[in-house]
Amino acid sequence: MSAQVNMPLKSRGNLASSLPAEQVAEISELFDLRRVGYSLDAPFYTDPTIFNIDMRAIFGQHWIFAASIAELPEPGDYVTVDYGPYSLIVLRNDDGGVNVLHNVCRHRGARVLTAPAGTTGNLVCGYHSWTYSPSGDLIHASAPGETKFDKSCFGLKRAHSRVFAGLIFVCMADEPPTDFDETGKIFEPYLAPHDLSKTKIAYQQNIIEDGNWKLVMENNRECYHCDGHPELACSLFPTWGLTEGLIPMHLEEVWDRNKGAQSALEDRCRRYGLPYQVVEELDTRVAGIRISRDSLDGDGESFSPDGHRLSKKLLGDLRDFRLGRCSMHLQPNSWFHFLGDHVITFAVFPINEHQTLVRTTWLVADDAVEGVDYDLNKLTHTWKQTNLQDKAFVELCQNGASSPAYEPGPYMKSEYQVEAFINWYVQRVQEHLA
Repeated sequence: MSAQVNMPLKSRGNLASSLPAEQVAEISELFDLRRVGYSLDAPFYTDPTIFNIDMRAIFGQHWIFAASIAELPEPGDYVTVDYGPYSLIVLRNDDGGVNVLHNVCRHRGARVLTAPAGTTGNLVCGYHSWTYSPSGDLIHASAPGETKFDKSCFGLKRAHSRVFAGLIFVCMADEPPTDFDETGKIFEPYLAPHDLSKTKIAYQQNIIEDGNWKLVMENNRECYHCDGHPELACSLFPTWGLTEGLIPMHLEEVWDRNKGAQSALEDRCRRYGLPYQVVEELDTRVAGIRISRDSLDGDGESFSPDGHRLSKKLLGDLRDFRLGRCSMHLQPNSWFHFLGDHVITFAVFPINEHQTLVRTTWLVADDAVEGVDYDLNKLTHTWKQTNLQDKAFVELCQNGASSPAYEPGPYMKSEYQVEAFINWYVQRVQEHLA
């Protein structure tokens, strides 16, 4: 686990304090009157003021998944991460740690790095060539005649960072939520055997969905719609999220097959000393989490038409491909699938109240050779199709929320994780508004 980067950006206070009192009262009432077990009122998905509150209360205060260590394999490697009004530089430093810097030049605010990813030594702003060290210190500013210019006062502003099991998280709060370290201790034993430090990017996909970020997360948190994912249903049991008494007749045989596969998977996990039990604290802790190891259909190895492995190389120190998927959900912006042959990370980055960037990254063993050990099209096919289908579903909901006829509808029993996500969200924003 990495230590946090010191000297975070100082907050400008609660956004609500800069709004008219009547508007704050109206927004607070929307949260107070939220009907448990129902979707949110339309303004939560369409109103720019509520979006700005989300950016300050959620994305400006909580731990956000930014990237994996596989995206920064060498010192000087960086990615830029943008969401809402924020732009961050996530940079691998010389000692193997990670620095997170606000991508805002201290001269006149220009973006310092404009590429989505790359390698750099010092960071040079393209506007007036102000130059910063990898830790953000200003080391050069051409300023003739500025005899009193003190470079030490103009370093790039910093954010906190944590690295758990090869996943990089950032937080811009002055004092980040402290329970994230405890959440990291929960999921690290599940993910560590896959060893992300020995993986590489096979492919990364960015999709802009014309929907509010909360609709993207709600869609991910349930499988009630999984009949709309024919490619995924070849390997992912469409009974996910269901329990005895909730199984429709046409899925009874699938449910029985799932139970048998899950029992066999748990036997293998016990044999190899791998944790598999469900841990579900989505709205009972600030750093909400759900993690488990779940069986897959067919050969039970990967997201393929027959469940067979998609890469010939096992990850980390795993000894068996038949390990299903280790599935993890983290509030507020990410979910993950860790398999024996590859890993898929999903990150949600809000753009505005009606657009969201969804970034999907496929990781394989660092010694896997494309065309020899894996076929890139086959590796990515299932989730590329699933992502496009989810994009369409989210956009249908955004269009509906924008209609005068929209009113909140009830969540089904199988959508309990959607309710947990919304409950978590409402709690966090109410804390901010208070």
